[in-house]
Amino acid sequence: MAKIRCIGVLTSGGDAPGMNAAIRAVTRSGICNGFKVKGIYRGYDGLIKGEVKNFTTEDVSNIIQTGGTLLRTARSKEFETPAGRKRAYETLQREAIDALVVIGGNGSLTGAMLFAEEYDFPCIGLPGTIDNDLYGTDSTIGYDTTLNTITECVDKIRDTATSHERIFFVEVMGRDAGFLAQNSAIAAGAEAAIIPEDSTGSDQLIQFMERGIRKSKKSCIVIVSESPKCGAMHYANRVRKEYPNFDVRVSILGHLQRGGSPSARDRILASRVGAAAVQALVQGQRNVMVGVRNNEIVYVPFIDAISKRKPLDPQLIRVLDELSI
Repeated sequence: MAKIRCIGVLTSGGDAPGMNAAIRAVTRSGICNGFKVKGIYRGYDGLIKGEVKNFTTEDVSNIIQTGGTLLRTARSKEFETPAGRKRAYETLQREAIDALVVIGGNGSLTGAMLFAEEYDFPCIGLPGTIDNDLYGTDSTIGYDTTLNTITECVDKIRDTATSHERIFFVEVMGRDAGFLAQNSAIAAGAEAAIIPEDSTGSDQLIQFMERGIRKSKKSCIVIVSESPKCGAMHYANRVRKEYPNFDVRVSILGHLQRGGSPSARDRILASRVGAAAVQALVQGQRNVMVGVRNNEIVYVPFIDAISKRKPLDPQLIRVLDELSI
């Protein structure tokens, strides 16, 4: 393998609080270990178009506490094509970048894996997604901050739900994973969570409603994981139809879940995996995602990180069920 002298770093896909801390860690650790570091703006799209800048430690000063991503982010349809990846490789050659650190979620790491295989190019992935759905790491960058944001929002919604004796269906992000919905429901003391891992059918929803009626509970919170087919509006409309005596409202939290200053936990996670990405390159590793499992740094092959389903602890479902009586 050719000697690595210069590392490129980019963020791709949906932004997540803590991405800037990861950029900072890769840049400073890279420079500390004798590498040049170049920032690539706007993800794979910027890589194709040559939006590259030499980074110094000053370029990443005073960003660890900020949300979003200094490097901006974008989703690139062109990178999904062989012609697009060829243009990206030409940019790397022209900029003398010998290895790539990609901060992003499932789609971003899939792109890194395809590119690495196609051009035999060293790529290291960092788990940057609020969904916490990447296999092999206990947590992903941005998940903890988003969980705190959702909990804070639900606390406020409960105030008005109680005052008006309403049922609120609160829709949260998570894509195909229910980590945000399930854990925010526990943290906020919600009465139920509707998640992909424990699909709630008609009978379960009826059971939940009847339990609330028997307790004469006039207000409650149900956290719903986003879904194009049966999100919060779907369940709210069902309750309006089947239980017309209840006052039902829907709150879709939307993109506010992505924003805000990252939590201490996310800053530490991003710093650890960012520095570990540089160490992985020093050790000659490639085509792996850096994660943390049982508080230890782990290197997970791309194929495992993106294709294996991360399990949700079934005990969490039981805990919420028991505590919501």
